[in-house]
Amino acid sequence: MTERPTGLTYAQAGVDIDAGAALVDAIKPLAASTRRAGAEASLGGFGALFDLKAAGYADPLLVSTTDGVGTKLKVAIETGLHDTVGIDLVAMCVNDLLAQGAEPLLFLDYFATGRLDVATAKRVVAGIAEGCRQAGAALVGGETAEMPGMYGAGDYDLAGFSVGAVERDRVLPDLAAQRSGDILIGIGASGPHSNGYSLIRKVVERAGLDWRAPAPFAEGWGLGEALMLPTRIYVKSVLPLIQAGLVKGAAHITGGGLIENPPRAVAGGLTPRFDWQAWPLPPVFAWLQAAGGLDDHELRRTFNCGLGFLLIVAADQAAQVLAALLNGGEEAWVVGELGPAA
Repeated sequence: MTERPTGLTYAQAGVDIDAGAALVDAIKPLAASTRRAGAEASLGGFGALFDLKAAGYADPLLVSTTDGVGTKLKVAIETGLHDTVGIDLVAMCVNDLLAQGAEPLLFLDYFATGRLDVATAKRVVAGIAEGCRQAGAALVGGETAEMPGMYGAGDYDLAGFSVGAVERDRVLPDLAAQRSGDILIGIGASGPHSNGYSLIRKVVERAGLDWRAPAPFAEGWGLGEALMLPTRIYVKSVLPLIQAGLVKGAAHITGGGLIENPPRAVAGGLTPRFDWQAWPLPPVFAWLQAAGGLDDHELRRTFNCGLGFLLIVAADQAAQVLAALLNGGEEAWVVGELGPAA
């Protein structure tokens, strides 16, 4: 009788192939729920196809983005609140596409961990699928990497990749069309979104608070719950305005806040001028500023301060754009204008 080999297996090295296969099976219905014109959103192949003609494009350019969730993941891991970081992941990518005028078409994710917990990973991917549904993008694939020794117990990391399309004559920013006196319209954020969490965690530590403590800025909420509110996805409210030719530029307010991001969408010789009293500073930012001893400049260059997305529009079209956003369920304000650069 031949004896079985006694060598090591991949499972003994810490990688569970069966768990990975179980996760793929578990998330196939989630991916299927994101189907859209041009994509079948099926998993299991080595790549995904997308039919731009079926999506209705005549002369498109492709736009691609990639991003992560940053140290907000630490809050998710420490609180066990894994259900919305997938929305954050999608939002960080598709809102960047939107700032170029592009419609999100497809999305892929990368999930890396030391030991695969199928239940936790499925919760994360369920959030990714929800984000894709909000954005109108198909979840067409991804990668799960189990890497023993690379991550601590319970830790995981996420990256997202998205591709969108925009007709050639609708690419943003339209720098040639921008003029001094164009209006800045800010669209409300749900909170810090996915930026500044290294500073947020330091403020929480300095304040001596536990994630389960009542949130000092949100009555009835736990601190961890309040800080895990997912990033807003602006595609459904903003894309029709872009496609109608009503937007000259757009900025997704991410790392760098309201100081660093808006100039990326503004033509040379012009500068964004904010009226800092034009919208209410949400309580979470007022608390972070007070508890962290942050001056106004540090607050504004770290956080979105309540504005997750910014539009540049002609002065005679600002009322129309603002009304459309409000009617679409967004909070929005005229927050400033373009002026000559100093």
